[in-house]
Amino acid sequence: MKNKILISVLSLSALVAVGCTNLDEQVIDESLDAQSNNIVESFVAPAYGPLPDAFTHTKNYGMQLISTDEAILPPRGSGNDWYDGGKYIELHQHTMTTTNVVVQQTWDAFRLMISRTITAIEKLQPLAATDSNAAKALSEMRALRAYYNMLVLDYWGVAFKKDSVGQNSQILRRQEAISYIESEFLAVVNDLDNTHGPGRISQAAVNGFLAQLYLNAAVYRDPYGTPTFSTADMDKVIEYTNKVINSGLYVLSPEYFAIFDDNNHTNKELIFAIDQRQDLNTSHNRLGYWSLSGSQYPLAAFPKANGTDGPAITPDFYQTWVQAYGSTDPAQADARFYKENFTVPQNLKDLTGITPANDANHYFLVDGPTYEINRGIQRGIQWGLRNSANGQPFQTLNGQYKIYPMIEQRNGFTNYVNHVLEVDLEDPTHKDYADGYRVSKYQFSRTSDTGRNRGNADIVLLRLADIYLMRAEAQLRKGNAAAALSDVNFVRASRTARPSVTPPALTSINLNTLYRERGFEFYWEYSRRTDMIRFGHYEDTYTSKTNTDVRKRLFPIPQTAIDGASSVPGYLVQNQGY
Repeated sequence: MKNKILISVLSLSALVAVGCTNLDEQVIDESLDAQSNNIVESFVAPAYGPLPDAFTHTKNYGMQLISTDEAILPPRGSGNDWYDGGKYIELHQHTMTTTNVVVQQTWDAFRLMISRTITAIEKLQPLAATDSNAAKALSEMRALRAYYNMLVLDYWGVAFKKDSVGQNSQILRRQEAISYIESEFLAVVNDLDNTHGPGRISQAAVNGFLAQLYLNAAVYRDPYGTPTFSTADMDKVIEYTNKVINSGLYVLSPEYFAIFDDNNHTNKELIFAIDQRQDLNTSHNRLGYWSLSGSQYPLAAFPKANGTDGPAITPDFYQTWVQAYGSTDPAQADARFYKENFTVPQNLKDLTGITPANDANHYFLVDGPTYEINRGIQRGIQWGLRNSANGQPFQTLNGQYKIYPMIEQRNGFTNYVNHVLEVDLEDPTHKDYADGYRVSKYQFSRTSDTGRNRGNADIVLLRLADIYLMRAEAQLRKGNAAAALSDVNFVRASRTARPSVTPPALTSINLNTLYRERGFEFYWEYSRRTDMIRFGHYEDTYTSKTNTDVRKRLFPIPQTAIDGASSVPGYLVQNQGY
């Protein structure tokens, strides 16, 4: 018998609130801007509205990233900065509890998003019979609800079936959840088109989501077992990735980091993304600033906009690059690893005998409006703008800005910012503010006056490279290594904007190589945890993580949700291991 969950688990208060549409939330596409008074669009916009907040570093981004082998966030300095009650330590070590704040806030955010799609669906249904725009919007909202449910299934092993605010939700798990999500996607995919930008659910996006669903179906059917990838599922992955590829609407980006630039809304690689253009009140720059040194000030125009000395990549993940390229520095071999936007003059690189106390003349000059920090994985001594204190003017000369080796002044000492490889949760010598290689994947928003706010880059959720690599994986799991290798090499060869670092073609492919390749292509996005589980690596031992309990593949359902459903026993059952 299907369990039912109390309305409180999907937040009755949220449903009531969104029933009266919050028009303060800006619409998220140029077509919506032009029709902001249109009743149909006023129902659609709030369903997308919570996305930027839900995918921030303290919610979904942090939950997905820190729980993997790609990132680690140790308490910095004396142990107080970024400790935050141990919530990130729990995520990384797979010791999460039912009260973990990151997990709870992500659950609440997704609960709100699902509830808003339900409200939109209920409002649009009476209009759909006579209004073609309403009918198309209704299909779009069903697809968005299915997408949200697929993510909840991935994270917590459940999906919510609910068609109106007056109903109780049915809780679905395993095959039942897969079938429901699949049926919703299939019911609407042919009603949709690709006329909107990446900030709206499109036909191509739904085809991509169906490919993701079939690729991970073996895991969703048996989340704690060893997945068995059926030929039927892999054929479906190939079918739906082919639909996206053969549409001819999307193109792999020659410059890898352009995918994550401020102006990426028009990048033809993006299929579905969170629209963060500056007309949105809720846009943020959290993905741009989170990992950067607190001494890094990326914008000459804003002397308060700095990094926050958050997470670093793990030494284990860095070693996958080393293993792939051997004696060649990956920065010189792969356009996805690093992009140098400014070059330190050769005569300044040697800091022997140079200290913060005697380096007043150890700088070079840049033009402020065009200054960009380097992107990708950042190692070693960092260079950048310098001020006497946060918010104070940067040092200049004749209208240009001085670029120095960056210094950090913490707890009474002054040192150059030197990002070293070693960082962990145990050794206090590996938890200094500068420790760990950092990641600058998203462009630091050029309109963010604090570093945290006013992000311009769309947050990428589905792009064409993933379509190719999903097809490659399906082909490989079916035994067609040649087709898989062709797709992987096609993606590698597409990064041609800097020809000297276009990744060379691979000569062979297996599951381990493909898993490594997905790490290179999608590092610090939203796929690593799902990839680790599907490829059988989530229970691996890596930096500061030894827990091998397969039950940690799913996150705990927050205790607040369990308590909210406690009046009717059995409505919401906690996941195993919690």
